[in-house]
Formats: sequence, structure tokens, C-alpha cells
Amino acid sequence: MKAMILAAGLGTRLKPFTDNHPKALAMVNGKSLLQRNVEYLVQHGFTSIIINVHHFADQIISAIEAGNGWGATISISDETNEVLETGGGLKKAASFFEGDNDPFLLMNVDILTDLNLFEMLKFHHSQNSLATLAVSKRETSRYFLFDKQMVLCGWENTKTGEQKLKRDAKELHRNAFSGIHIINPNLLKLIQQQGKFSMVDVYLDLCSKYQIKGFDQGDCQFIDVGKPESIQLAEYMFP
Repeated sequence: MKAMILAAGLGTRLKPFTDNHPKALAMVNGKSLLQRNVEYLVQHGFTSIIINVHHFADQIISAIEAGNGWGATISISDETNEVLETGGGLKKAASFFEGDNDPFLLMNVDILTDLNLFEMLKFHHSQNSLATLAVSKRETSRYFLFDKQMVLCGWENTKTGEQKLKRDAKELHRNAFSGIHIINPNLLKLIQQQGKFSMVDVYLDLCSKYQIKGFDQGDCQFIDVGKPESIQLAEYMFP
């Protein structure tokens, strides 16, 4: 199976480390975030992986070469000219997934989790969805909004009060997105945005016509390793 790891971000929250290194190479107990996530994907059968690069791209490529891909066959999507965000990054790499009927996985490099991807894949196949998003009830400022059946209906920023509703529902339930997507390759042909854009915008554009579902990740280990202080917690959680 195929996957994409989003590793092109500037990692401004991880300064001062990211003044001289990409966030993908931040170390947790002797392994970089990138290595940990490649190995995590390989354990779940995702052995063909494309990684987008921008910030200190040469360091990421050198690390992959030194680790012989950590058990995966790795391709590079070069965004050194311009970082394209999650949606633009996926669109640029779309040819990597051409000709496949199987769903693929998309994930952020700066998260660590032990979420059972086999269970998430099983759920995705059972729901016949265009995409399945790993979500939880943790507190944040931005939420996806789902109906009772966990069908995506909209998005909300609780700090600004901004709300985008795209599908009618009697009840709406807030869930925080965890940065892991399982995507039907048919979605790639439906993306209308150009250049730099977020997958959030793609999902909000499509959810009124297509079923996009949330997958409750339950009580698995999960951490966003986006700030220096989260490294210590990640080392405790992932020895």
C-alpha cells in the first residue's frame, strides 16, 4: 500500500531547532520523527511512501539515504521552490498514486501515535467513504463538525467564532483532527484548488456531495510534537 508523509513545513513552533534543521528530523529517544513514522507505516503494510520536502530538504534526503528508507521504498516530492501546505502538497504528488484503486494514507510528520491503522482501514472500507479522518475529543481551537453518524458536515474555529457548515444535520459534534487521512484515490480528480491550500478546504468543498467520515481513534497514544516542550512528553510516551 502507498502513503504520503507531509514533511515540508517550516516548523516555526519548534524553534530554535528548526533554525538549522527540518522538523521531520527532531529526535525522540534517538529516532527522528520521520524515521518513527516511516517505521510505523511499514508495520501497517504501507511500504511505498512519498515524502514532500521544502525546509532543509537536503537534510531529509540525506537521512532517508543513510537509513536505507527504514524498510520502505521512498520517493521525494520536491517543494523547495514553494511550500504548498497539505492540499497543495498532495496535489503535486498525485501522480504517485495514479493507477491505484486501493486507498492511500496521508499523515503529518510531526505527530506520533500507536493508532491501529488496520482497524482504520477496515472502517474505511466498510463505509465506502471518499476519505476517512482520524479524530478524537481532545481540546483544540479548530474542529471538524460531524453528524451522529460521523459524516463530515463542517468546520469551526472556537477562538474566532468562524463556522463553515456544508451539510445539514440535526446535531453537530466537534472532533479534533489528528492529521491522519485514509483517502480514496478518486478524490484526487475532484480537487479544484490550485497552488497552496489546505486539505481542510478540500474536504469542506466535497463533503456536501460526497461522504467523508470521522474515525474515532479512541484511547490510543497520540501527541502533536510541534513544540520543544512536547519532545520530552513524546519521549515518555514513545520509549
